[in-house]
Amino acid sequence: MADIEYDFAVKAPGAQVFQAVSTPSGLDAWWTKRSSGEPVKGASYNLWFGPSYDWEAIVSRCTPNSEFELELTAAQEDWLGTRVGFTLKEKAGLTEVKFHHLGWPEANAHYRGSCYCWAMYLRLLKRYVEHGELVPYEDRPEA
Repeated sequence: MADIEYDFAVKAPGAQVFQAVSTPSGLDAWWTKRSSGEPVKGASYNLWFGPSYDWEAIVSRCTPNSEFELELTAAQEDWLGTRVGFTLKEKAGLTEVKFHHLGWPEANAHYRGSCYCWAMYLRLLKRYVEHGELVPYEDRPEA
């Protein structure tokens, strides 16, 4: 199995970062085109990226302002059963973010492409939280 992990800091309170990574309005600002769900352990999430990418997930971990994780239950084969999550720790005006996408079946081309895409999307997350910047969904791959 292969995993994707990134650590980075965001100049914002932990509660603000948590909102961005755990609520539909937050996720839609930097990752999904449209999502729905509630940040409560065991809740279902719909993650919509377009007609061919209408995915489902279950909240597998949720500690307000501290930890949020989704387990993909309907997705492309390589993503199925993987876990996407964030651990947050506020410190001296910054929030330290530990991101993970765990459980990839192998380090194949899709995994390597997703490593790149996650780096780009996490950059959009940081820009959204720190500056309120919203990049239209269609422009995100090039932003």
